[in-house]
Formats: sequence, structure tokens, C-alpha cells
Amino acid sequence: MIQKIILQNDAKKYLFGMIFGPKALIGVLGREVVMPNGIKKRDGFGQRPVSHVKVIAVARSWLGTPYHDQASLRGVGCDCLGLARGVWREVAGPEPFPIPPYSRDWGETGPREVLAEGAGAMMIEVPPAEVGPGALVLFRMMPRAIAKHVGVLTGPETFLHANERLGVIEEPLTNAWRRRIAFAFLFPQR
Repeated sequence: MIQKIILQNDAKKYLFGMIFGPKALIGVLGREVVMPNGIKKRDGFGQRPVSHVKVIAVARSWLGTPYHDQASLRGVGCDCLGLARGVWREVAGPEPFPIPPYSRDWGETGPREVLAEGAGAMMIEVPPAEVGPGALVLFRMMPRAIAKHVGVLTGPETFLHANERLGVIEEPLTNAWRRRIAFAFLFPQR
């Protein structure tokens, strides 16, 4: 059974985060922690990623799924986040928290990288420069905008994502796409 550590008030949460950082407690205790922003964080230390071969096979099983905003049903409909959620369910298990409604505005700006924070709470973050096949990548589609598009790398020069007009497709990771990669994550083993 996963034990929960719930820090009781904002002052303690802030102080703990400033002194140790959220990963320090998690790595030492190996438990689920409810972060100050309400996201539950799993032990990020010692996590091993799912085989890139498995991630790619699962992602490719979504090819041809029609585009449908905020959906996540293989063969029925999904958007880019729905694709990532579907891959997660198959390789890592049930979704750890409900996804609130979100806007489709790729030009959205703001003080927080909400998508990256959510992925970072449950996945293994890797530097975008070191990303390889099987990684989930978050794209910043416009300068100064927050990262709002998601894809799965299927090879050194290809990726899979949900395209609004074409549904889930695999296409070349061109320089235009590559320079938009803002964050990268690996799917953790169950």
C-alpha cells in the first residue's frame, strides 16, 4: 500500500520544498507525496523506464485513430494528450489523476508549464538534447507560449502525434519540429 505524506499547511510545504526539494523526500521514502499544487508525485529516484520498444509498439497501435479534442480512446478518437494518456495506461497503469479540461490554444502564455508539471510529477524527465525513441516530448508551438503539444518519438528522425486534420500519424521529426521540443519524459515501469 502506498503511504501518503500530506504536508499540512502552505508554510510547511514551502519550507520543505525550499530545503530539500520534492524529489529528496520522495527518493528517500519511496512514497507518494501530495505536492503543494495538489499533484501526487511518485518516487522518481530508482524508477526504471519502460522499454522504448514497448512504448513505440503501443503508440503505433494508435495509428489511424481519428482526432477528437480531449478524448483518449484508441480507434475512436483522441487528441495529442489523449494519445499520451492511452500509452500511459498500457505501459504504466491507470491514470494517476483526472485531467481537467484544457484549451486548444497553442499560443497560450502563462507563468506555469502545466503540461510539463503534470508529466514531471509522474514520469522520468530527461534533457531534450538527450531524448531518444520511446520518449514523450512536449512541443512549444510558439515563442513565449507554454508547451501544449505532445508526441512520442518512434525513431531518431520520426515521431507519432495526433494531428487535428489527420488523426494519429507518424511523421518525420524535421528541424522545425525538433527545435520546438521543450520537455522530454520517459514512461516509468509499473
